[in-house]
Amino acid sequence: MIDVLFTHSYFMHFDLKQEKAMAPYPPLGTLYAASFLEKNGFSVRLFDTMLAQNENDIRASLEEHRPSIVAIYDDDFNYLNKMCLSRMREASFVMTAIAKKYGAFVIIHSSDAADHAETYLQHGADVIVIGEGELTLRDVCQKILRERTFDFSSIDGVVFMKNETATHAARRTVLKNLDELPFPAWHLIDAEKYKSAWNRRHGFYSVNMVTTRGCPFHCNWCAKPIYGQVYNSRSPQNVVEEIKLLQRTIKPGHIWFADDIFGLKPGWVRSFAELMEKENIKIPYKIQSRVDLLLESDTVEALARSGCSEVWVGAESGSQKILDAMDKGTKVSQIYQARRLLKQYGIKTSFFLQFGYPGEEMEDIRATIRMVKDLMPDDIGISVSYPLPGTKFYEKVKLDLKEKQNWIDSDDLALMFRGTFSPAYYRQLHRYVHKVYRFRKGLMMLWLLLTRKAAFGWTQVRQVVLLWYYGPGILIDRCKLLYRQMA
Repeated sequence: MIDVLFTHSYFMHFDLKQEKAMAPYPPLGTLYAASFLEKNGFSVRLFDTMLAQNENDIRASLEEHRPSIVAIYDDDFNYLNKMCLSRMREASFVMTAIAKKYGAFVIIHSSDAADHAETYLQHGADVIVIGEGELTLRDVCQKILRERTFDFSSIDGVVFMKNETATHAARRTVLKNLDELPFPAWHLIDAEKYKSAWNRRHGFYSVNMVTTRGCPFHCNWCAKPIYGQVYNSRSPQNVVEEIKLLQRTIKPGHIWFADDIFGLKPGWVRSFAELMEKENIKIPYKIQSRVDLLLESDTVEALARSGCSEVWVGAESGSQKILDAMDKGTKVSQIYQARRLLKQYGIKTSFFLQFGYPGEEMEDIRATIRMVKDLMPDDIGISVSYPLPGTKFYEKVKLDLKEKQNWIDSDDLALMFRGTFSPAYYRQLHRYVHKVYRFRKGLMMLWLLLTRKAAFGWTQVRQVVLLWYYGPGILIDRCKLLYRQMA
């Protein structure tokens, strides 16, 4: 028997868009919690759902390890978990029921459970861990396994049933010194399975890390049920030590820093670059950042020196009116400047785009498409505005919300409130903008091949051949958009 079997609710197999992309990352937040419990003397194992087929796969781990506790502990650093997808909620309920049949005490930690704690308790969970979870989880396990009690009233950061009523404890204060945490329990994952999936699809192996927790900015559609409106950072030295550990053990060829914002602390990126050079570490990595931060002092130059190969920025819209309505705190002009600066240093730029925000009109949509055409980022990700509890945006549209209040999976893209146009219009717009973008990429590649500035290869030829698909598709989609607009 073991003390705690960790798992999480995200099954890539239930998210067809992500399964097709096949870029799986281990549940980093789960691994942090597991290593913290190990450090405190508890025996732990992991059932990793990321590459599993369905909820019943957990039975083998339950049979083998006979855990006293099952912790369904979602990865707080995975944006897909932050979206509170209803298919993953169902998976959590099913695994809870299975674990209870094996006599395990069930603890759940997730963004969705933070918003709907009572619902999870009604589906069999014993305790919900709210907010930053490591210390709270340790205290709950201490009560159950060492003190042999189920009285959690003295623990901050939990919700549990008492006298048939959901009892909410005070919120726990977040950790400030992140260097005190042990590195994630990388030894619990099947690294070869991840490596094989990455190499088959992409030709390299990427792993995930974080250097920070939280975000201090105020975008009014961004939910922050775990860390709240705070931002704490690991030291550059601590981060470099973990990179060295990963290079000695699972040997990745690429790193995805999954921070909401990378390198916000003044001077952090410069210190990180200096340490990477001092240790002679050369590994490409990608990050998320804000365009205004990228324009500060020598940030982009330091990113390039330290190995940054790609930056995803929340461009969101090409309309300043919409950015202001979102409380984004950035300017359209800064998006243009950041794209050009990153390109100057040989760093790819990718845009997150968002359509459907309240007040968005046709001219705002055209401004976003125009921005994409002008700047031609290296990649784009398109979504529609998604109201999550706890945000100002949710409060603004909650009276317009329909029965459906969560996406099923990441490709759902349902507009769940009354927007300027219909949900069908925004789904069509999503397809149209992608085709416009891919068509222009194909034209650019054709020019590079004709001028012999690019070598012929399958990828390059495919981009050109697909011009014959995207060209007519754009015309058809434009007609459909006009129809949807008038409907």
